[in-house]
Amino acid sequence: MSKKNHDEVKTEMIDDVEIVVENDFENQLNEKQSQIEEYVDKLQRTLAEFDNFRKRTQKEKASMYDDGARDTIEKLLPVIDNFERAISSIEDKNNSFYVGFEMIFKQFNEILADLGVKEIAAVGEPFDTNIHFAVAHVEDDSVGENTVVDIMQKGYTYKEKVIRCSMVRVAN
Repeated sequence: MSKKNHDEVKTEMIDDVEIVVENDFENQLNEKQSQIEEYVDKLQRTLAEFDNFRKRTQKEKASMYDDGARDTIEKLLPVIDNFERAISSIEDKNNSFYVGFEMIFKQFNEILADLGVKEIAAVGEPFDTNIHFAVAHVEDDSVGENTVVDIMQKGYTYKEKVIRCSMVRVAN
């Protein structure tokens, strides 16, 4: 073999080795790039799942608080009814017993209002089965048909949800 041929063969072999090394390197690089993309995708999915879990947990926590508050308020409503009956039964409005009862009742109502409890409007309002419970129908020409004329028991809402419907008399 001539020197020139030998050099050419050597150069070709080096070129072949470089091509093999480059191809191997590119294959490894592509494989690593695919792994990186897979890991990034898994990380993004995990972060999204965690964010969804956090939001769901916050909603459940708020819902449990509202359910507990609603249950407690519902159990306190008969106490409010009894306070109103006691206050209305006292004839001497200057009596210290009456004044004390009225102060406690007012404080109780302020606390409920601060919690978001609202009394349902009834008298003079159109009858609504979602917030009123009709216990009697009366003839009353002074108001329109299906208008609430009297309230037997007050109804209440908590955060726009009905805790107890108003028991009412409705005009025919």
